[in-house]
Amino acid sequence: MRYDIIGDIHGQAEKLLALLQRLGYREQSGAWRHPERTAIFVGDFIDRGPHQLETLNIVRPMVDAGSAMAVMGNHEFNAIAWYLRDPDQDDEYLRPRKGEVGGKNRHQHAAFLAEVEHKPDLHGETIDWFLALPLWLELPELRVIHACWHPGCMAELETRLKPGHLLDDAMMVKASRTGTVEYRMIETLLKGVEVRLPASASFIDKSGITRHEARTRWWDGAATTYRQAALVPAETRAQLPDTEIPEGARIGYTGDKPVFIGHYWMTGSPDIQSPTVACVDYSAGKDGPLVAYRWSGESVLSSHNFVLSQ
Repeated sequence: MRYDIIGDIHGQAEKLLALLQRLGYREQSGAWRHPERTAIFVGDFIDRGPHQLETLNIVRPMVDAGSAMAVMGNHEFNAIAWYLRDPDQDDEYLRPRKGEVGGKNRHQHAAFLAEVEHKPDLHGETIDWFLALPLWLELPELRVIHACWHPGCMAELETRLKPGHLLDDAMMVKASRTGTVEYRMIETLLKGVEVRLPASASFIDKSGITRHEARTRWWDGAATTYRQAALVPAETRAQLPDTEIPEGARIGYTGDKPVFIGHYWMTGSPDIQSPTVACVDYSAGKDGPLVAYRWSGESVLSSHNFVLSQ
């Protein structure tokens, strides 16, 4: 099989259509198809961009027709948690809607809610589709997950998930409770490994929020210090101490086949993370292009195989 792994779309339907056309997909019998290739979406279809439902109306028929596969992103997880009621709190939801936290959650989710909130049947049916997305794909040729291929978390989760690496309502409740094992594992898979920065260090993220934790270059087994491992702006990284991060934050990827991820809002010219790891998220949700990696069976990945929507 040959695959086109497509990055985080975030409601940018025009970029998606441009990328599919550039990749040689054509709309036939209600779905975009390629005569020789299959698309794989890494999640984060919604939030931020101007065309939420239009994006889903492109992706979903492709998945239904078998011309594409997809995994869940953290924004789909958040959308499910926003929709599901909290069984332990009256008039509250798994993703809080009240108070300051609720205001922040609504702001992040506003673009999607603007298109579905007043259409309850459509909203519920869309959430059901999100729940049908696997957390990861283990294919004979390659692997796909939204943020972090963490064998330890995945092995521990395997027996707790529905067949096909699917969440259900009960797991959503557990994974929405800060501090639970399930919360930690799902956070790792859908957002990446996070380390607490030294006391004097912080940075401002893409949303303008001051952060005292940082995601790490989990795929790089040699990145063992804060300065080497932290996924932060270059000027911040230079200020971080060259002391070792906790042992539990070191993963590395030593798998025997490529793994593809999204999530990390990369910028600049697309480049592979390692010979066997490639991120396809290049900030399409803002001003960046939507990016795909065109995989044709190679065991060693190449930066020449990225294709951009613009």
